[in-house]
Amino acid sequence: MAFDPQVLLNLPPIETRQKINPFKVMLYALGVGAEELPFVYEEGLEALPTMAVTMAYPGFIWRDPAYHVTWQKILHAETSAQLHLPLPVEGELIGYTTFGPILDKGPEKGAIVYQTREIYADDGRHIATVRNTNFLRGDGGFGGSSGGQPLPHAIPDRAPDLMIALPTADNQALLYRLSGDMNPLHADPKVALSAGFERPILHGLATYGIVGRALLRGLADNRPYRIKRMDARFSAPVFPGETIETAIWREGEGKAAFTARVVERDRLVLNNGYVEFQ
Repeated sequence: MAFDPQVLLNLPPIETRQKINPFKVMLYALGVGAEELPFVYEEGLEALPTMAVTMAYPGFIWRDPAYHVTWQKILHAETSAQLHLPLPVEGELIGYTTFGPILDKGPEKGAIVYQTREIYADDGRHIATVRNTNFLRGDGGFGGSSGGQPLPHAIPDRAPDLMIALPTADNQALLYRLSGDMNPLHADPKVALSAGFERPILHGLATYGIVGRALLRGLADNRPYRIKRMDARFSAPVFPGETIETAIWREGEGKAAFTARVVERDRLVLNNGYVEFQ
């Protein structure tokens, strides 16, 4: 059966409850390569800002046959995380996930599905808003609109103000998936081959988290509460074991643009990045 966008658009908000504890906070930090004690040691523990993208996450829902999605060909295209409050290291969170709009790029060109998750503490405090853009490479041509995609953030035409390179481990994807994204594309060589990759790739959100560490170090003195928003567009996958170099352009007080590339292949992997910070 072909992909029908109305199935997603007509869904009520998906409610997801998650208990956060120091173990999960430290596991996420290790999944994005952190070594700094405030992020990997329970005494004085702080959550990395990018952990918001994993909180109250409904899971890799695309394998559900009710959605009729070619899940092996899904790529994460963009992510935006807006932090309304510092992320907790303990307690219960509630997420409400909705879908839309959905754009049709045409037969053989895929579809774009926008996904929004509002995250609250169990006492009602609004913690974060996470927006994901999913590229369904095998599900275009359903007759929907192709317009309405927002323009990406422009990167300045000058040399960056900062460059920060961070390594990834050979098992980085295996570590990161323990924070909730169990897509076998990032673990199973056969699934990776069927999707057109020579081997399992790093999660886009793991790349996002590693680049977030670079931004945290370069712009916020490794103080998580100072990062307020981080948007990025994924332009190519990273393979575990590669080095990610982040280029940062300051754009006035509390704002910056960024990109990231894999050093070994000189390949741009994140583009049109935008960050707000104190």
